[in-house]
Amino acid sequence: MINRIVLVGRLTKDPDFRVTSSGISVATFTLAVGRKFGSDKNGTDFISCVAWRKAGEIISQYTHKGSPLAIDGRLQTRTYDYKDGKRVYVTEVIVDNFTLLGSKSDNQSQGPAPATINQPPVATQTSTNTQDPFADVGNALDISADDLPF
Repeated sequence: MINRIVLVGRLTKDPDFRVTSSGISVATFTLAVGRKFGSDKNGTDFISCVAWRKAGEIISQYTHKGSPLAIDGRLQTRTYDYKDGKRVYVTEVIVDNFTLLGSKSDNQSQGPAPATINQPPVATQTSTNTQDPFADVGNALDISADDLPF
């Protein structure tokens, strides 16, 4: 099974940063990602994202509303019951890696920022190669342009 999300967009507002009761840093933010395909080429999707630990700290410190950001992560769903007993479903992207895409002048006012961070793999993950999720797939197929249906 593959659960991989890659997004490039802009923050819709400043990230919300907090530290859990167990001392773990977390930042939540919404990424506006433009649609460049299909009949709705000018549409925008607003994607909820969560960055834990050091990634959350850095995103909170070096980004703000409108900052361009590239993220790589996984889709996760969760539920909770609202006060009136209604069940609420939430779908979020859990950030594993990210790259700050702002210009030098954007980040200079807040000090030097690392351009990219890769989260260490979570203990429950069995993959040892987080850089290329398809590393063990095998050899590439040799397909000529004449064999493609488009």
